[in-house]
Amino acid sequence: MDEAPLRTIGELARATGLSVKTIRFWSDAGVVPPTDRTPAGYRLYGPSALARLDLVRTLRDLGVDLATIQRVLAREVTVAEVAAVHAEALDVQIRTLRLRRAVLRAVARRGSTPEELEIMHKLAKLTDRERRRLITDFIDEAFDGLDVGPEFIAKMRQAMPELPEDPTPEQADAWVELAELVQDEDFRAGIRRAAAYQAAERGNGARTGTAADAQLVELVRERAELALAAGVLPGSAAAGPVVDELAGAFAGLFERTDGPEFRVWLLERMEQGNDPRYERYWQLISVINGWPVAPTLAPAFDWLTAGLRAGLSR
Repeated sequence: MDEAPLRTIGELARATGLSVKTIRFWSDAGVVPPTDRTPAGYRLYGPSALARLDLVRTLRDLGVDLATIQRVLAREVTVAEVAAVHAEALDVQIRTLRLRRAVLRAVARRGSTPEELEIMHKLAKLTDRERRRLITDFIDEAFDGLDVGPEFIAKMRQAMPELPEDPTPEQADAWVELAELVQDEDFRAGIRRAAAYQAAERGNGARTGTAADAQLVELVRERAELALAAGVLPGSAAAGPVVDELAGAFAGLFERTDGPEFRVWLLERMEQGNDPRYERYWQLISVINGWPVAPTLAPAFDWLTAGLRAGLSR
C-alpha cells in the first residue's frame, strides 16, 4: 500500500481553513511539527497533522495555552484533566463578568461619577473571602474585649454578606454601600461606643444582647405602630399609657425602677443610639443575601423618644 502523501503548509491551510501564518506559528511552537522537509527546506506534514491541528484549534478556542497543549499531545496530562482546570477558570471569569455587569448597571442607575465608579469597581472585585474579611475585621474592632452577649455576637458573625454569582444591580449597590459603611471611621467609632455601653449595661445585670432585648424591640414596634396608625401624637394624653408600658418594659430589661430619673437616662440613651446607619447595616446585609428586608424601626423609636421627651417636659 502506498504511504499517504505528505502535505505542504499551504495544502494544510486549505484543508483546515487555518491561515498559513497560524500553522507555521504552531509548528514553530512544537505542537504540530513537520514530518519532513523538501530539498528546498519547505515543511512537509504527514496524515496525523490534520488531527493534531483540529485538536490544537479546539483547545485554543477553549483558551488552553500552547504549553499545556504540548503536554496533552505528549500524553503528560489528559484532555479531561485540562478541561476540568479550564472549566474552573472559566467559572471564575463568568462570576467576575457577572459582577462587573451588575456594577455597571448600578453605576448607570445611580449616575455615578468617575470617582464613585472606581470605588465601586474596586470593592466589587473583592473575592468572597476578602468580603468576609472586611466584615470580620469590622466586627472584631467594634466588639473586641467587650461582653455584649454571646447571642448578639453570634448574630453579627453569622450575618455575613454572601454576594451571589449573578448579583442584581441592587445587590451590587448594597455591597458597595456596606463596604464603604464598615470602613467609615465615624461609624466604626459609634458602633464601638454603643458596644461599650451595652457591655456596661450587661455588667449591671441588664439582659441586653439577648432574646429578651429582641422581644422588647418588637414590643416597641408593635405599640408605637398602632399609636401612629391611630393618629396618637407622642405628647398627647392618649400616648401616656403606651409610653408608660414601654418605659416599664425597658426598666425591666435594665433591672431598674421606672421613674423620672430612669426616663431621663433612657431618653439620653435612645437619643445617643438613634443613628440610622445602625439599622442601615442590617438592611444592606439583607439586600445582599436576598433576605426579606425588615421594616424600619425608625418611626416607632422616634415616636417613643418624642413621647419620653414630652412626658419629662411637663
